[in-house]
Amino acid sequence: MVRSHRKVTALYQEQNTNMTHRRELEQHRRSLGEIRDIMNAMKNLSYMETRKISGFLDVQHAVVKQIETVASDFLSFYPDTLAGTINTATDVYLLIGSERGFCGDFNHALLQQYKSLTTSTDTGKLQLIGVGHKLSSLLDTNEHNITLIDGANVAEEISKVINQVVNRLLETQDQHDSLNLYVIYHGDEQQVINRQLLPPFHEQSHQQHKTYAPELNIQPKNFLLDLGYHYLFAVLHEILYTSLMAESRQRLAHLEGVVKHLDEQSEELHRQGNILRQEEIIEEIEVILLNSTNINQTTTQYSIFKELL
Repeated sequence: MVRSHRKVTALYQEQNTNMTHRRELEQHRRSLGEIRDIMNAMKNLSYMETRKISGFLDVQHAVVKQIETVASDFLSFYPDTLAGTINTATDVYLLIGSERGFCGDFNHALLQQYKSLTTSTDTGKLQLIGVGHKLSSLLDTNEHNITLIDGANVAEEISKVINQVVNRLLETQDQHDSLNLYVIYHGDEQQVINRQLLPPFHEQSHQQHKTYAPELNIQPKNFLLDLGYHYLFAVLHEILYTSLMAESRQRLAHLEGVVKHLDEQSEELHRQGNILRQEEIIEEIEVILLNSTNINQTTTQYSIFKELL
C-alpha cells in the first residue's frame, strides 16, 4: 500500500511537470503566432508596394524610352555635341540600397559590385553616394568622400531622395567642374546593374532614323544640355522605382519564407502539446486506477480486521 502511494505521488509530480511544459509550449506558440501576424502584415505591405510601383514603372519606362529615342535621332545629325567621358573628371558612384531590412543580401551585393569595379582605382579620388539606411550601416562613415542619404520606404518618398541626390551632385560639380556619374542598383531581374548617367547618352546608338534633321530654335549644344537635364531627372526616377521594386520583391520572398517557417514551428509545437496532453490524460487515468485499487485494498483490510474482532 505504501508502494502504491509512492507511485501515485510520482505520477502527480510527472503530471505537474508535463502540464508546466505544455503551458510553456502553448505560451511559445502564442508568441510565434504574434510574430507570424506581424511578418505576414509586412509581407502584405510589400506585396501592395510592388503592385503600386509596377504602375509607376510602366509610365517611367515609357518616358525614358521616349527621351532616348529623341536623343538618338538628334545625335544622329549632331554627333559632335555629345560630350565623352572625361578622364580628368571626378568619378561619382551612386549606390541605391535599401532603407529597411528583411531583404537578404540586397545591400551586400551592391557593395561587392562597387568594390569589383573600383579595385584598380584610387578610392580617395572617388565620390560615393549611398542611398538607404541599411546600406549606410555597411559603409565606413569616417571617409570624407562618402555621402549618406536616407532611402525611400514607399514610392511617394522617391522625389525627396532624388532632390537630395541632385543637390549633392551639384555640390560636387561646383568643387570638381566635371563629373562621371555611375549608378549601381538592382534591376528588374534582381541582377545588379552598373549604369553611367553622366555624361548622358554616351551608350545610345546614333543611327540615322530620319531623312531630315530636326528643326531647332536653340543651339544644338543647348538643346542637348536641356534634354540631358530632363533625361537625368527621368532616369533617376526610373532607377529608384526599379530598385524599390526589386527591394520589395526580395523582401516579399524573404518574408514568405519566414512566415512559412513560423507556421511549421507553430504546427510542431501544437503537435508536441497534443502529445503532452495525451500523456497527462493517461497519467490521470493511472492515478484514478491506483486510487481505486488503494480504496479496495483498504476496504478489504478493514473487513478482515472487523471479522477478527
